[in-house]
Amino acid sequence: MIELLTNQFVPLMFVGLFLFLIMGFPVAFSLAATGLFFGLIGMELGMFPPVLFNALPLRVFGIMQNDTLLAIPFFTIMGIVLERSRMAEDLLETIGQVFGPIRGGLGVAVILVGALLAATTGVVSAAVISMGLISLPIMLRYGYNRSIATGTITASGTLAQALPPSLVLIVLADQLGRSVGDMYAGALLPGLMLVGLYLLFIAGVALFRPQWVPALPPEARIYNEPNGSSGHKSLMVLMGLSVAVGYKWSFFHNDLMKHWFGRTRDAAGDETFILSMMVGALFALALALVNKLFRLNLVSRLAQQVTFVLIPPLLLIFLVLGTIFLGIATPTEGGAMGALGALIMAFARGRLSFTVLKQALENSTKLSIFVLFILIGSTVFAFTFNAADGHIWVEHLFDKLPGGQIGFLIFVNMLVFALGFFIDFFEIAFIVVPLLAPVAEKMDINLIWFGIIIAMNLQTSFLTPPFGFALFYLRSVAARNDYVDVVTKQPIKRVTTEQIYKGSIAFIIIQIMMVALLIWQPTLVTGQLQAPVEVDVDAVREQLMNMGGSGDDGWGSDDPWANEEAEGAPGAADEAPADDPAKALEEALRRAPE
Repeated sequence: MIELLTNQFVPLMFVGLFLFLIMGFPVAFSLAATGLFFGLIGMELGMFPPVLFNALPLRVFGIMQNDTLLAIPFFTIMGIVLERSRMAEDLLETIGQVFGPIRGGLGVAVILVGALLAATTGVVSAAVISMGLISLPIMLRYGYNRSIATGTITASGTLAQALPPSLVLIVLADQLGRSVGDMYAGALLPGLMLVGLYLLFIAGVALFRPQWVPALPPEARIYNEPNGSSGHKSLMVLMGLSVAVGYKWSFFHNDLMKHWFGRTRDAAGDETFILSMMVGALFALALALVNKLFRLNLVSRLAQQVTFVLIPPLLLIFLVLGTIFLGIATPTEGGAMGALGALIMAFARGRLSFTVLKQALENSTKLSIFVLFILIGSTVFAFTFNAADGHIWVEHLFDKLPGGQIGFLIFVNMLVFALGFFIDFFEIAFIVVPLLAPVAEKMDINLIWFGIIIAMNLQTSFLTPPFGFALFYLRSVAARNDYVDVVTKQPIKRVTTEQIYKGSIAFIIIQIMMVALLIWQPTLVTGQLQAPVEVDVDAVREQLMNMGGSGDDGWGSDDPWANEEAEGAPGAADEAPADDPAKALEEALRRAPE
């Protein structure tokens, strides 16, 4: 029995975790209980010394001091304040008026608003529920195919998983030990490409099945001019001017950033793109404000409405991402600016009430505590798991996989896809990702690329019947019974679960195609990252030797690299400084005699 426990210790840990979960214990407490229980067993079996767990409090305090995770409550407050201040309602109404006159226009509006909500709320449930409550009745009112309507809403809501600034990307960056800014930069192009693929799908439906996505009738268009025109020409002119201003800025951006911030490197493409869009949006907003203030009638009612509704949240997103990409602010500071900006926007619209503020603070507190407890539980589990050399056991699981990097990525994606049916992305990020990341790094897989693929994969699992969370969220707000529409007074049939499931299929295929494209073309992610700084080792060595005087200067030798040749000498690894004191203590205790 003792031999069985010793040889199968790591697999038995997963069995124990599974048993705790099916008994109904919360995930966080199940992880902690499994780690502590098997830690006691391991000490009794003599697998590691009892003093090993003296290092556990240091790990827990390390979690409490993690500045990166402070971004989670800030971005949550930002999203909830914007959502509760009816931003989604205003955006859907306005963008629906812009694209409504064309077939599929409401679908396009839902996708674009979904992308904006994803970049502000960062939470799938909030995006899907908001869109389901606001846009689904409108789409059904004007005769949209039910599967297309429900699929568009659920797919647009899942964009919150991978479109920066996303909570998922913050957590993945923390667990992978990579910069949140790099994770955002890597996710920007794939996220925008996915939005583009959704729009292409709606355009294809409008072309081949126009009866499924009808245009808004003339009586539903509310921003017409006094002469009867729609105002779209004025909107196109304003958009063209703002794009021209942003495009012109892109030529000067690099030189200006070098001059203002004393840079030596060139600006990254994502930074130039975000800042150019921000300048163009500011120009459009300034022009609309001047037009309204002086009553110049230079722009139409539609163009003015679009500018005042769409530009402020866009500027908030650009401000958050732009300061992070520029290196002016950390993700935590960017999140704090986003939360403050959301409060200012809600106050300026007269929609910041005590109730809204209370809901935002309560929800952000609940989410932060949820994340913290999951992280502490997973840390306790990982502590025992690593002490029993579980990471080596995991590596051996992938030794025989065919296909090298591609085979590993396909297997991991299938695993994450399946787990996404049953557990939340926080659990996947805190339990599964730390087990897989060391294997990926050993296989020379860029961890930013790896993280973006997992985020995209989680989007797919959120949509897949029968357990996709986004489908459940829409089901909770979609009409379960027939009703009479409040505007047209016509009877509307209820939305069935089968229609919701059927609507997700096309978008699941699109997302799988996107995941496959990212695996095939990693440059879609890595091409957006800053190239690592090249260091001339010989030049540094020569400079240090010139700085040193005698052998008594503290180096112990005239050549500071003298000890490098003795890297394999006994005790060298033991005496090397460690970045993580807790990890160093754990390793030292494991090597201690019983």
